[in-house]
Amino acid sequence: MTLLLAVEGLRRPPLPVLSLAVAAGECVAVTGPSGAGKSLLLRAIADLDPNDGRVSLAGTDRAALPAPEWRQRVAYVAAESGWWAPTVADHMAGPPDRLATLLAAVGLPEAGGWPVARLSSGERQRLALVRALTRRPEVLLLDEPTANLDAAATESVEALVRQALAEGCGVLLASHDRNQVRRLAGRELAFRDGALTEVRP
Repeated sequence: MTLLLAVEGLRRPPLPVLSLAVAAGECVAVTGPSGAGKSLLLRAIADLDPNDGRVSLAGTDRAALPAPEWRQRVAYVAAESGWWAPTVADHMAGPPDRLATLLAAVGLPEAGGWPVARLSSGERQRLALVRALTRRPEVLLLDEPTANLDAAATESVEALVRQALAEGCGVLLASHDRNQVRRLAGRELAFRDGALTEVRP
């Protein structure tokens, strides 16, 4: 597999110094108890919090790219997403037909015209993934992407993630859901005893 995301010597207190890699079309799960640092790790890779170390995408250093471009290509989807404009459509990018396909895939075909104020937490969660995918990222950083969802909505989100993987996107998935990790991830990294270590099958 082609190496896509490389993290080398990432320093973001209080996390340990971290290194990891994600290949194109690969889903790597990050697990561990609440408070272990899963969200902090994803936010650091997205360059949303101060951090040091080398992070690169397909060989290009993060430091060589403007922050908006990095965050478009390496898209962080938070467990609790932020919305800053009045309607869902205001947050979306790309061709209308792609947006329509993505909205239908998560069971919200009419949501483009909805005001953000009417969205439930579960709708916000699904639409945050759609928002990221409209920008065609090369890597998805997913933080508990189905925490607020029922089984049917979870299935639709996981189907979109599988489609992104099939198209060559790399995925770093933080999840407490062991079944989800088994369904999506090819490898698992776990926060244990102050370190991030690979879990062997």
